[in-house]
Amino acid sequence: MTGWALIAALGATTYALRAAGPLTAGRLRLPRWIDALLPYVMPAVLAGLVVTATFATDDRLVLDERAVGLAVAVVALVLRAPVLAVVVAAAAATALARALG
Repeated sequence: MTGWALIAALGATTYALRAAGPLTAGRLRLPRWIDALLPYVMPAVLAGLVVTATFATDDRLVLDERAVGLAVAVVALVLRAPVLAVVVAAAAATALARALG
């Protein structure tokens, strides 16, 4: 399954689960341990997609210009830069690394 197909499937599943919530409100109770873990599911899935998109090509792990962009984005986020600045800085760093390498 391609990355975009996976993202579309996850989005559709998330939408279906969110739509099912109001329909089953009051009838279905999740165990407390599941309820406590739910806020961490989406960030974990997103982190997995970012790592896969950054460090994987075909069936191999690679370390290329994308890693430079990710590193710049992490530094910008640690410095509490606005999201637009993070995206622009990461894209510029990736483009510069590709131009130089």
